[in-house]
Amino acid sequence: MLALQTANYEHPMDEQPAKPRASDAPRKDGPPVISLVQRGNLKSLESTLRKQWRLGQNIVLCWSADERGLLVLFVPHYFLGNYCAHPGDDGSDNEHFVRQLISGNRRKNREELFAIAERLDVAPSFIKLDTALTEEPAVQDAVEQLIKRYGISYVDCRGVLLFDIAEFSLFTPFEQASQLNSLSYSMNSAYNKLQGKGVDINFARTTTGDGYYVWNRDTGLHASQDLFTFLLLVVADNAVARAASRGNTVPVIRCAYHAGSHYELYQAEGVNPTVFSYIVGDVTIDLARMVDLARPHQVLVGNFSAQVQREDGRVEPVQAPAFVKHCSQALATVEGIQLSGKSIVSMRCALTGEGEAGERRAARRFRVTDKHGLSRTAYNLELNIEFADGELQLGLAGDNLALEDGPGEELTEARRQPAASVDQSIEDLASLLRSLPRDTRPND
Repeated sequence: MLALQTANYEHPMDEQPAKPRASDAPRKDGPPVISLVQRGNLKSLESTLRKQWRLGQNIVLCWSADERGLLVLFVPHYFLGNYCAHPGDDGSDNEHFVRQLISGNRRKNREELFAIAERLDVAPSFIKLDTALTEEPAVQDAVEQLIKRYGISYVDCRGVLLFDIAEFSLFTPFEQASQLNSLSYSMNSAYNKLQGKGVDINFARTTTGDGYYVWNRDTGLHASQDLFTFLLLVVADNAVARAASRGNTVPVIRCAYHAGSHYELYQAEGVNPTVFSYIVGDVTIDLARMVDLARPHQVLVGNFSAQVQREDGRVEPVQAPAFVKHCSQALATVEGIQLSGKSIVSMRCALTGEGEAGERRAARRFRVTDKHGLSRTAYNLELNIEFADGELQLGLAGDNLALEDGPGEELTEARRQPAASVDQSIEDLASLLRSLPRDTRPND
């Protein structure tokens, strides 16, 4: 079943770097340089924004360039909630207006900014600078980041992961700390491996206490696909780490991938906003409900729509099953990546139900009903990693789900059963590791 005859489980920095590709050659022009004058402008701007921010009492909505500085719209932090609670004077949807306002680029031209100020019934604030801001992309991007850091953003659709440690509360505080650190390490390891293949995941994470929400800060067409590949490598790295570990230092995880809307904000830390963002919204709520009913080792995929770019350049919207199939077809990226000393020959993933014999050929969709009685649908993901001398199967196989066939399949607490096949797969790997000579065993 599993024939991984492994060497050491290494730290990413100890791995041999992948051979650079032609497309990975360093750019001759280097990173953009911001002049000293413009750096002074940015420093002055941040100082003024911090004062007006008042420890989080006010937030920034948008800005407009002025020949003497900037025009900025500040509102109290509670303003947007009150404003969205009622329709506009013309019957329009205020919440839709606000979401558009705080999505994407915050820079507006002068006429747009005053029109927004009139609708919100707030007065723009003027921030004087020593010199005018230039139109250089690096300067404009820096201003955008400052504005967002002192405000709140809305993202209509983004791929997000949730990693959750099973039975976390049953472990000692030291074991809990070790498991969180191990999971964090697996993410760093997956990041390093993909970066060596020319895939740079600009990932951010925030803790849930017993796991992490993870998302890609980038929002390009390949961002969601890259994050999905990142998920698969984290799951694989965690499985290898468990096989090489002793005690309860490496967690058993359950996880989910979903795409949806969310708000992004920076909380106050002392007298300054943090440099790390937090997300909350429909996508995080759905992920939490899905993972809460998932079983150890299980990987769930939400029921969502996303955009993918085909080989001919066409961009088209697809549903979750087509998205997973598209990602699976592009997994040649991971070929050659090493897991526990063995190079990946191929990696495949599929949703339970796809390609099954008989009448069922479509992916099986499960209904997830939470403690509030609210239902969501999700898919079960199965992962197969092929090495030169064996295979590693991760996720839960469909025949281990113990669910009835039919459109009403439901994933509930009462139907959970031990993930025997995955546990056995990891135990097989652990046995192989223990059988190696002492000086070739992975580091514990």
